[in-house]
Amino acid sequence: MHRRDLLKAALTLPLLPWLVSPACATTEAAAAHVLRLRSRVRPSDPAWPSAAQWEQLKQAVGGRLQRLRSPFEGCLTDDDACREALAQIKNPYFIGDEPALTQTSGWADAWTSRPSVYAVAAQNTSDVVAAVNFARQHRLRLVVKGGGHSYQGTSASPDSLLIWTRHMNAVTLHDAFVAQGGEGIQAPLPAVTVQSGAMWIDAYDAVTTQGGRYVQGGGCTTVGVAGLVQSGGFGSFSKNFGTASGGLLEAEVVTADGNALVVNAHQHPELFWGIKGGGGGSLGVVTRLTLRTYDLPDAFGGVFGAIEADSDEAYRVLIAQVVGFYREALFNPHWGEQLVFRGDNTLRLSMVFQGLDKAAAEQVWAPFLAWVRARRAYRITSDIQVLALPARHFWDAEFFRQHAPGLMVADSRPSAPRNHVFWAGDQGQVAQFIHGYRSAWLPQSLLGGDQQATLADALFAASRHWGLSLHFNKGLAGAPADAVALARDTAMNPQALDAFALAIIASEGDPAFPGMPDAEPDLANARDEAARIRQAMDALLKAAPGAGSYVSESDYFERDWQTSFWGTNYPRLASVKRQYDPEGLFFVHHGVGSEGWSEDGFSRLHSNG
Repeated sequence: MHRRDLLKAALTLPLLPWLVSPACATTEAAAAHVLRLRSRVRPSDPAWPSAAQWEQLKQAVGGRLQRLRSPFEGCLTDDDACREALAQIKNPYFIGDEPALTQTSGWADAWTSRPSVYAVAAQNTSDVVAAVNFARQHRLRLVVKGGGHSYQGTSASPDSLLIWTRHMNAVTLHDAFVAQGGEGIQAPLPAVTVQSGAMWIDAYDAVTTQGGRYVQGGGCTTVGVAGLVQSGGFGSFSKNFGTASGGLLEAEVVTADGNALVVNAHQHPELFWGIKGGGGGSLGVVTRLTLRTYDLPDAFGGVFGAIEADSDEAYRVLIAQVVGFYREALFNPHWGEQLVFRGDNTLRLSMVFQGLDKAAAEQVWAPFLAWVRARRAYRITSDIQVLALPARHFWDAEFFRQHAPGLMVADSRPSAPRNHVFWAGDQGQVAQFIHGYRSAWLPQSLLGGDQQATLADALFAASRHWGLSLHFNKGLAGAPADAVALARDTAMNPQALDAFALAIIASEGDPAFPGMPDAEPDLANARDEAARIRQAMDALLKAAPGAGSYVSESDYFERDWQTSFWGTNYPRLASVKRQYDPEGLFFVHHGVGSEGWSEDGFSRLHSNG
């Protein structure tokens, strides 16, 4: 039996008494129980809740139940909702404020963004509890959405009930936080409590711009706090501060039985461990999180530019040189973000740094840039810039409006909060339709002197098929020991701890929400690009066979996803799932326990024995 089949069988063993033929069941109730466990209902099913039952839920949540309709449904009649959606299609704040939309419009041959039937626009934990209980009692497919950034489509599903946490966005700072049950055991720590619907810009504005401290979050400002923490959570400066999940001190989670549990290292420690990197949407609905905060460095900054080689052979040499340079000068807690290796023999620099000033950063890069400029085979096609700013202003919208208006884009709507901005470089991802996406953690052993040539050759070979990027902040090799230790006590694939970078190879097309005028994706082109991405990753993995993948940035079609996403931690995660959600109320594509369900999450699969 393959390991994948073994894991599937292990998950279904506790359910075998209910999955076998109901011939031994002598009552209608027992037969109904079998049916309840085997399937969920759709609007076309007789068991779909009646209008009166939906009205009861609406009353239970204070009227905050919405019937959802995509704004693009009105495009044929050119209504106001369609016009507004088309005008704002590249504004991530608009998309996040529309419960019928997601930040990705779909993935070729995988999924398409389609709204739930109803949404509970939750404003408090009681709303979430009511929605969970209603979904369980009526056998509904349940979806949870905060930021809506899931590439895998896990924050959308047709024929479902959506718990939409967008309006649960309060942020509270603590000078000395102690988790429940930790009194006298845990030293008080500076921290921030964030409700699950908040975006990282909300947290950064409160913690850094206003509070002068740092919280480890995501690089994209419009990503939801809860989703990122549950998937692990890398940001631009993770090489120094570790993962967001490693910084989690406490959370409130609504479990499948409708209980709101406060979880931490002292209370429900296994569930607490599971939501630290075990993937969003599988174990419960997180309603609030408390994360530790850190002293803020004096400065943050970046190094940007592009270098073109005049031949394939010169590009090979450039790749080898930058790999060696990274190992000698950048493989430390100061540096994060990306080097991009393009198929046109161009190396693009998109690095960030912390804890250095501009002069120190320029000094670090001087030897490499001198090497480039001394050789006629290379041309700097985009000026190499080293920028630095006081760290307190890194997410300060007013500072950027005054000093660097092109680097951040504001929510353009008249009523938008002034602090709601996002990096201009992230705009291409807004409403994207994914053609293909692969990621792989590259072990630090590849930076050894005898392995650098192997890595450089693999990077060059991969670039012949498709461009790729190395995200150095998404591997914790080279990080401080305390940051690594905190990340080790999470559910993430342990490979992340030994990786110097996460390699990402991906492509996307223009927004393609159903109903959008002239927005039909070019599937032939998408499939061709997806094939080239697979070829590129295959070439790269010759240097790193068996490399795992980051669940938030991974292939929808990942084969051995349990091992790839969580490695040796998956059996423990499966045990947490059985304990807190034995009937599988919470389902997401390639989430913990999803191997027991059909692809759409509506039908339970029979055991293979």
